[in-house]
Amino acid sequence: MIRIASLTILSATLLAACSTGSVAPGNSPATTLNGVLVGPTQMTLYVFDKDAAGKSVCNGGCAANWPPLMAPANAAAIGDWSVVTRDDGSKQWAYKGRPLYHWTKDAKPGDKTGDGFLNNSWHVAKP
Repeated sequence: MIRIASLTILSATLLAACSTGSVAPGNSPATTLNGVLVGPTQMTLYVFDKDAAGKSVCNGGCAANWPPLMAPANAAAIGDWSVVTRDDGSKQWAYKGRPLYHWTKDAKPGDKTGDGFLNNSWHVAKP
């Protein structure tokens, strides 16, 4: 009986953590691989020099080529991670105030083909 009660409490706690949309302490929306930030699928993340701190200017066609690292609608900042509200109202993760993106031309984890793109205005995101 105690085991069932413990499992019920654990399940409720995990469900509550999932429903908040925030990042649990000690976790982040991205990890580091070979010295660069990567998203949940281990694909390289990038920053855009034309973005202002806390504001993404990559929308429309730009966002089609450089998909934002999306955050849940109710995501909350934690540590160096913050949440940017995009022009369409959706949420995007930012690291140290810089919005993060993937590059559609990267085919596999470890690819960094977007680094230096567009007159050196796109760069791999580094911790």
